[in-house]
Amino acid sequence: MFRLDNKTAVITGGGSGIGRAMSVLFAQQGATVHIIELSEENAKSTVEEIVAAGGKATAHSCNVANQQQVVDTIAKIDKVDILINNAGIAHIGKADTTPEADFDRVMAVNVKGAYNCIFAAIPKLRIQGGVIVNMASIGSNVGIADRFVYSTTKGAIKAMTMSVARDYIKEGIRCNSISPARVHTPFVNGFLKNNYAGKEAEMFEKLSQSQPIGRMAEPQEIATLALYLCSNEASFITGCDYPIDGGFTTLNN
Repeated sequence: MFRLDNKTAVITGGGSGIGRAMSVLFAQQGATVHIIELSEENAKSTVEEIVAAGGKATAHSCNVANQQQVVDTIAKIDKVDILINNAGIAHIGKADTTPEADFDRVMAVNVKGAYNCIFAAIPKLRIQGGVIVNMASIGSNVGIADRFVYSTTKGAIKAMTMSVARDYIKEGIRCNSISPARVHTPFVNGFLKNNYAGKEAEMFEKLSQSQPIGRMAEPQEIATLALYLCSNEASFITGCDYPIDGGFTTLNN
């Protein structure tokens, strides 16, 4: 079950964190993986891990916020069966403390980046049908302090998911989104180091306990849900958002 043999998967932001976990898992399950990354070094590192394990993967250096770069990159890929819109950036701030330049930058990567990839991939996906999975966030469902523009982008991703699912259902294209709570990625470690020097362990525990289950998710857990949604076993699922949040959205009251 949950095999991806003879499938080609395009994964943005596949060089680290959740994207890397997805890339490795999808390759293990038989997919040929194409990693689209701003950081060519990170993308190549993931590819090396996949190839060393006997899988197939290719790295592509590309800024997802630049539509022409995305179109040119996806044009080089023979076919697309799966598109994972995972690339994204975070931001800390409220509405009145978020500079316009920061707002535009986060929107460009998180929202326009997903749109660019869908725009470029649809012509290939509609040939044989396929799957799109967009990475949203619990921020699209609940209010999170000091995450104004980040949450705004993830709300847009959730709405984009429903729109795409509706528009392409007759062409055999499924589209769903995943909304994680906090996930223990290198970004979290860097955030704690830069903002809470000397108190990293204390803050890590505090952030972990904000999930009722008492810990952060691991990237592999998010990747496993994505694998299911992209597999034939999930062929009846489209237009859905999947919280994977340790009870955050339903039990925090």
